[in-house]
Amino acid sequence: MSTTDKPETQSFAETALKLGGKSDDEARRTGAIDKADDQVEALFAPQYQTAAGPAHRALWDDACVPLELFSFEPSSAPADVVKVMDASLEVVRRRRDARTLHDAAGKISSDTTAELGSVGYWGLLVDREFGGSGAPFAPFAQFLTRMAVLDPTTAGMASVHGCIGAVDPVRTFGTPQQKRRYLPDLASGRKLSGFALTEPGAGSDLTALRTRAERRGDSFVVNGEKLFITNVVPGRTVGLVCLLEGKPAVLVVDLPEAENEHFQLRRYGLYALKHTHNQGIVLRDFPVPAENLLMPPRGDGLTIAYHGLNLGRTALCATAAGSLRIMLAEMLPWGRYRKTYGAAIASRELVRRRIGRAAGLIVACDALVEWCGGLVDRGYRGEMECIIAKIFGSEAQKEAAIELLMKTHGGRSFLHGHLLGDNVHEFLAPCIYEGEGEMLGMAFFKSAVKQHGTEFFEPIGKALVAAGIKQPNLANPAHLWALREPMRRYGRWLLGRQLRRRPTPAYPPMPAELRVHAEFAVGFLDGAALEISGTMRKHQLALADRQCRMAELSDRVQTAMVVLCTSLYAARQPDELVRAAADCVCRDLTRRLTGRRPDDRYFRAVTKLGAAVADGGFTPIAGIEPRDILMRYDA
Repeated sequence: MSTTDKPETQSFAETALKLGGKSDDEARRTGAIDKADDQVEALFAPQYQTAAGPAHRALWDDACVPLELFSFEPSSAPADVVKVMDASLEVVRRRRDARTLHDAAGKISSDTTAELGSVGYWGLLVDREFGGSGAPFAPFAQFLTRMAVLDPTTAGMASVHGCIGAVDPVRTFGTPQQKRRYLPDLASGRKLSGFALTEPGAGSDLTALRTRAERRGDSFVVNGEKLFITNVVPGRTVGLVCLLEGKPAVLVVDLPEAENEHFQLRRYGLYALKHTHNQGIVLRDFPVPAENLLMPPRGDGLTIAYHGLNLGRTALCATAAGSLRIMLAEMLPWGRYRKTYGAAIASRELVRRRIGRAAGLIVACDALVEWCGGLVDRGYRGEMECIIAKIFGSEAQKEAAIELLMKTHGGRSFLHGHLLGDNVHEFLAPCIYEGEGEMLGMAFFKSAVKQHGTEFFEPIGKALVAAGIKQPNLANPAHLWALREPMRRYGRWLLGRQLRRRPTPAYPPMPAELRVHAEFAVGFLDGAALEISGTMRKHQLALADRQCRMAELSDRVQTAMVVLCTSLYAARQPDELVRAAADCVCRDLTRRLTGRRPDDRYFRAVTKLGAAVADGGFTPIAGIEPRDILMRYDA
């Protein structure tokens, strides 16, 4: 969009930045991202768009918080889908135990990917008519947790392939001909896929893309470089984001079976993702048939790029839930084995607290995966909700690795063969995947305030520009007169929000300790809209430069929603220890919002939970076999 477009054709973000004095280039670039988001929104029916989702409604609706949209009964997969899932788990379990999961380079072997393809693993999210299983997303996401317990890399590859690789773009935006051409091979695994988006100078700023495609007859010729592409090797398929006639576009690209003068791999050392292929590609006059261009009904290539991210974010949380289980399972035998001053460390309060905390993080991640998966299957976009899941899941995995697993195992954590020593980068990297956490937190904030800003603050900004006022002064009658109409509308909303008594939601049957958490979260969210609006009012057009404040506010709102989701989820669980774990993690999260210190009642609860988990019976880790204890001292 040119900078001469009329304001009413610009996005809220572009308008606000221009009114705030930002350069035309920065406003245009940010506006392009915002418009891509609007175009993704337009793919969903109004009742399933972000403003109709539970996170947005919990903040802004005058009606009560929609508890029915914060917790869903688990949906079951059809029997044939369950069969595919079970067969896939068996393939990985058998190969892991036989040490044939990886090839000589330590990557998931081609034999493994082929066998997984033969049982239908790669086609779980592909529609049945094209050779897949057509699995609902919620059961698929929960299945990824089970797969991650066996091997997180295999789970991650399925997420990349099905959620952010070529599967979602083709099944969502492909023509019937493109679907018939690509989806059967993607379903069978003959063509594993990735998504080529990041460039040396383009990460979170996707307007900085430099890879270009030019039309030449019946083909496009592509020139450019892409980095950090998971699942990419010669012979596989990628969704390639590039510039076509100055606008972002997505081409489905079948990579050659070997490097040539048009296609080379960009190899680099990478600490994370060591068991899968993550490389760059360099394209020089690389030909792609014109029929491979994906055309969304609205928008451009950025629309396609953004569409699958919410699936990937939920899948990331699901995989983190699996990794958390492995870490907790590793802590228990060591806690029983390691003795200090004649007593096992599992009997010590500090270690019991760590065990209880790990159990709580697992339950919270499970709750978020079920929540987001349920929203997606019901047709919701789930933008704000899936961001919460991604941020919480990745941060929980990081905390568990460093604060719980490492500190419990001590120096042995850094031995070759130890879970942490061998995988520390794998545990930390998800904080960056699918968008770095604090940047995503600001995206969450932007989604939360967009409708409110467009309705009330954009008219104020436009009135200021129309009156030639750069710095409003409400003590100046001329300024008040210029702002009379938009200020009257905003004042009516503000007064109504301050005076209104929000209805109390109908809580489902809940244990008393979990009901307290749900009520706290509802009360917090009830007042959050006024705090958010007050922040917008205070900083006005300078809000875009207040990243720290936006990130902090966003984190607080997200935390309250995790409390609400976790407490509702745990209330439906039959396992008493699952409910106790949810109680403990909700107490931890609530203290982040209140600033209170933990009391003795909390310490008794979390250490009691840790002791019970250490004694066995915590169903989420049932059947997980930990590694052998390294460097035993009684041998």
